[in-house]
Amino acid sequence: MKRNLLLLALIGILLAPMVANNYMIRLATIMMLYCVLALSWNFIGGLTGYPSFATAAFFGLGAYAGAVCQGQGVPMYLAWILGALMAAIFATGLGLAILRLRGHYFAIASLVVADVLREIVNSTTNLTGGGMGFNLPILKLGVDAQAKLFYYLMFVLALLTVATAVLVDRHRLGFGLRCIKQNEDAANMIGVNATIYKTVAFILSAVFVGWAGAFYASWVNYIEPGDVFDVLYSVKPIVMVLLGRAGTISGPIIGAIVFLLMEELVWRNFLTFHAGVLGLIVVALILYLPDGVLALNFRRLVAWRKNG
Repeated sequence: MKRNLLLLALIGILLAPMVANNYMIRLATIMMLYCVLALSWNFIGGLTGYPSFATAAFFGLGAYAGAVCQGQGVPMYLAWILGALMAAIFATGLGLAILRLRGHYFAIASLVVADVLREIVNSTTNLTGGGMGFNLPILKLGVDAQAKLFYYLMFVLALLTVATAVLVDRHRLGFGLRCIKQNEDAANMIGVNATIYKTVAFILSAVFVGWAGAFYASWVNYIEPGDVFDVLYSVKPIVMVLLGRAGTISGPIIGAIVFLLMEELVWRNFLTFHAGVLGLIVVALILYLPDGVLALNFRRLVAWRKNG
């Protein structure tokens, strides 16, 4: 039954752009992007228990790496891969440096990384355009064709992220990351190399985000430091995971969908105070649903069985 439903969902996702307008395709593309961000953060935050705020740094780095490579004449598809690779390499070095920290010390250290990268981009005007932004080559496609292209690209990237999350969950790596989250010292004692495991989780939290950033740069054709290094790219994935359920596979996906629906609803009805209203809704949901939306469904199912 579950496989049939999953198959129908995949068919619907693949065929949706054929009948949807550009507005709906844009929303669906953003939804795929949010799923990638949430699932990626879940590797380091949900499974390992390290409150990373470096997502914006990885996203912006991937966006600028892909954009600059294209500006230097690198083919677009290769530039996207280089953007993901750059994010992974950067995460490796950064992880080895700051993953020795724990708790709020790690959170603060990861939070400032995006600001540092943004200042570097602002100061390298000849290469990145600095604060004036960077224009990417325009694709020789119509508006509709380009919208569908990036929808499918984000969809494939989301599938790759989900597949990686499933593999990690079933692999020894997932077990080791959960051990680290419970008690890192005890994990080391039972043979889990916490340094390597945490670094791998940090790399996984970066590579798909950097790839998504490279896609995003080509999708919008113009990027600037304040956009792609926005701190909201670090905050939103955390909220999405908390809305779903941390440490699970389906939780971040459900949280991403719920967050996007709330975000769009608030934008439409509270244009002037959308940020404040959205923040209040998110805080209320996290306070009253500390275990996420999945826990609410489970409670309802248990109550229904008891009453039945």
